[in-house]
Amino acid sequence: MRDQIPVTAVYDPSRYARQPFENFLQLCASGPRRFLMLGMNPGPWGMAQTGVPFGTVSWVRDWMGITGEIGQPEEMIASRPVSGWACAREEVSGSRLWGMLDELYGSAERLFAEVAVFNYCPLLFLQTIDHRTRNVTPDRLPKDIAGQIGSACDEHLAQAIELLDPQLLIGVGAYAHSRLQQVAPDRRSGKILHPSPASPAANRGFREQALGQLQDLNMGPASTVAAE
Repeated sequence: MRDQIPVTAVYDPSRYARQPFENFLQLCASGPRRFLMLGMNPGPWGMAQTGVPFGTVSWVRDWMGITGEIGQPEEMIASRPVSGWACAREEVSGSRLWGMLDELYGSAERLFAEVAVFNYCPLLFLQTIDHRTRNVTPDRLPKDIAGQIGSACDEHLAQAIELLDPQLLIGVGAYAHSRLQQVAPDRRSGKILHPSPASPAANRGFREQALGQLQDLNMGPASTVAAE
């Protein structure tokens, strides 16, 4: 069925970047958390490089203090190489998101004591046509393939919500929020603007807008936000 998927390659950083991926989970998901933030799937210069959601290298290595061996995917496209900690490209979405959360919480340690961050799907889908490569997000896969992948992702998300028992679920973007609503309809949920540079709204001041949205959701450090 591989030839029916409109992609040239699939990267699974939860496998080839297993060490930093597990180190991140230990940091932000070692027990119950007040909040769970959910993204869509890896970006080519973020999680695909470091194994960490929205994981631009400088924020993962220097701010979070995460280390670990990083390999490469079995099939790699030359225009989307995986160089791990040596990657010099910035994942803009990651820099925007972690920068905003750093402003809110002040440190990675303080943030991850309360907030777990996941991607709905751990896979990066890439399509190359006429020497041009682009991401294929899960919502743009054929329905039959998306259904199979979505079932597994929904099951994993439901398990994570049960284990972490968050007070609030936050979708980073509309797609992630829709999955949270589908998987956990009885849980309180909300969404913030996706930080992607492909979003005109995010390019008009992501930090200010996202902080305002989190304030409306009553999300912030326990020392400054009254317990619900």
